Amino acid sequence: MALAMGSADIAVAEVWGALRGTAPERVHSLVNELRLPRALTAFAVGGLLAIAGVLMQVLLRNPLAEPYILGSSGGAAVAALIAMSLGMGSIVVDAAAFAGAMTATLLVFAIARGTGSWAPTRLLLTGVVLAAGFGAVTTMLLATSPDRNLRGMLFWLMGDLSFAFDPARCLVLLGLLAAAGTLGARHLNVLARGELQAAIVGLPVRAFRYLIFAAAALATALSVTTAGVIGFIGLVVPHLVRLVAGSDHRIVLPASALAGGALLVAADTLARTIAAPRQLPVGALTAAIGVPLFLVLMGRIRTAGYR
Repeated sequence: MALAMGSADIAVAEVWGALRGTAPERVHSLVNELRLPRALTAFAVGGLLAIAGVLMQVLLRNPLAEPYILGSSGGAAVAALIAMSLGMGSIVVDAAAFAGAMTATLLVFAIARGTGSWAPTRLLLTGVVLAAGFGAVTTMLLATSPDRNLRGMLFWLMGDLSFAFDPARCLVLLGLLAAAGTLGARHLNVLARGELQAAIVGLPVRAFRYLIFAAAALATALSVTTAGVIGFIGLVVPHLVRLVAGSDHRIVLPASALAGGALLVAADTLARTIAAPRQLPVGALTAAIGVPLFLVLMGRIRTAGYR
């Protein structure tokens, strides 16, 4: 659907022809150079955000934890908006966003740790407070930026896949994290039950927490750099999967990657087609699709059965 639908609809037979290299040049260019890279990027970003959500909920042992709780989206937004307001090109904006995301994440970790070991509650609270601070700075930047830059800034803040034509980095990281997370799912199951149980069975809790933290931060930073700030996926998709499939991370982690990717591809396809040729912010569409789906599942599955 993502390859066939858009401001110019293409028949499914023509899509297959373009993928095989037998379609006319116009169709081949539209499918292989525009829509296919965008759909793959959307799938990879959605999968990364969902995996990061699973990891953060295990790390903090909090069902409300999500990828952006580490302040990465706020740091990326501030850095990217500064670059945009200075008239920098897309490469500089992407580099600034990635640097801002990683800097904010390390700042949250450093403040939460202080002079001793950090606790999940302290890390969560630090992330929330710094995210609020980054939000205030973002608002000030939007209020003081030239009018010609505002549309691009707002679309980036609400999620924008218009210029996402290089899915390779995100796909590689998604594959690595999905494979590593699935292989280490037993350790995630143990850690989700508490650090004491994990230590009793011999899991190196401290090193494993650092590894989870680094993986979630890298996935979030690359997602924000590639597609802007797209909320909701990392928070709700893991819950949707747990409602349907239980809490075993051997299933939850790969299923969340698939569900998150599929949700973002569907949302991006709708964003391109509902008001074509205009494009809607994909972040708003992810919430519009996911919220009713989540509420329906919550209504059908008893709370007692949600582990």
